[in-house]
Amino acid sequence: PIQSPTGDSAVIGALYVKSDIEQKYTEISNTALIFFTASMIAGLISIVVALLVARSITKPIKEMQKQAVRIAQGDYSEKVEVHGHDELSQLAETFNKLSDRIEDAQDTMEAERNRLDSVLTHMTDGVIATDRRGKVITINEMALSLLDVTSESAIGQSILTLLELDEEYTLRKLLETPEEILINRSKSEADEDRMTLRSDFAMIRRESGFISGLVVVLHDVTEQEKTAEERRHFVSNVSHELRTPLTSVRSYLEALEEGAWQDKKIAPDFIRVTLGETDRMIRMINDLLNLSRMDSGAQQMDLELVNFNELVDYILDRFDMMVTSQEKKYRIIREFTERDLWVEIDTDKIMQVIDNIMNNAIKYSPDGGKIEVHLMETHNNIVLGISDEGLGIPKKDLEKVFERFYRVDKARARKQGGTGLGLAISKEVMKAHQGQIWVESVEGKGSTFYISLPYEPYEEDIWE
Repeated sequence: PIQSPTGDSAVIGALYVKSDIEQKYTEISNTALIFFTASMIAGLISIVVALLVARSITKPIKEMQKQAVRIAQGDYSEKVEVHGHDELSQLAETFNKLSDRIEDAQDTMEAERNRLDSVLTHMTDGVIATDRRGKVITINEMALSLLDVTSESAIGQSILTLLELDEEYTLRKLLETPEEILINRSKSEADEDRMTLRSDFAMIRRESGFISGLVVVLHDVTEQEKTAEERRHFVSNVSHELRTPLTSVRSYLEALEEGAWQDKKIAPDFIRVTLGETDRMIRMINDLLNLSRMDSGAQQMDLELVNFNELVDYILDRFDMMVTSQEKKYRIIREFTERDLWVEIDTDKIMQVIDNIMNNAIKYSPDGGKIEVHLMETHNNIVLGISDEGLGIPKKDLEKVFERFYRVDKARARKQGGTGLGLAISKEVMKAHQGQIWVESVEGKGSTFYISLPYEPYEEDIWE
């Protein structure tokens, strides 16, 4: 409506406007579509950008995760790629440096482990390591050999059980024992065949003082213990062997001092016995000196090339000539190879060996018995065998007859004036010639002593 401008509110006319708004709705709809499309495009772009940003953040993290898994598996060949200079790049660089350090530390540890394994493998002593409960966790080859066990059976076993100490010791008692422990183990079912091990125990401590295990070092001292035992027996035997003639000499000298020297009947006998006992002690001391020189390697060998057949013949001829001067009669039967056997030997020492064997054969053979001497050639050796018809040697004594002062029949041997060192000296002489000496015997039927020497046949034209 159009009102009058005079203020009386009178309507003086009206205005009518007509318009088509369909086009406006269409424009509004188009505008809304444009906004929706733009929003969708913007949202899609935002999602893509977000994904790209997220991927740029998570990719290095995933690479570092994969690298961590590879490092845990011991693979240090791959590296984390570094993109840019942001915080994640710095973290990737630090991770790569950490990987290099771990690889270097691992290589160092592996080298130390290999060095330790090599040392343990080539040690002449056995080494065993345990955990804090005393269970075996490491044992080297030498310890396995000394204890005659396998690695599978030893690992995880108590050290007390492994060393057969569980009846006498506990772990605490082992640690509180400052001295070494000697362990005796049987090499075989024979009681005399035993091995002696010296075991030293030490604690494995951490820096905090916590005891994390034990280390046991085993050393085979069988030979040292055997040597010490032999030394004790040797001193005892020498003392006994010297005391007996000295006591006898003293008794006769006291008797002579008390006036027996005036008795023309018994005085010569007393003097003869005294001289005999003195000669016996001198022979014993000379034999001991010879053995001492042989043991120390100071004995010089005067080697010469000799016809062994003729040498043995010469020795036996001397014994043939002695038959008439002895009360006991015997026959020497010779069976030699027809081929001349030339060997390089110390003639005096080999003669001493054969003399010792022949003297024993005569001493222990019955009156009128025969002594057979066989000289033969075998592959790279010549063998001399001397057989008698004596009482023989018990089987248990066969290996011991070459020991110093050992006698099968002590009373009879001492009565016949032996020093108990002849066969021991013979063994050392044969050893110096790279030869051997051994005995075969049947108790009650006699014994056969053999010596063998290395032999290389010489050509017939050696002297041409």
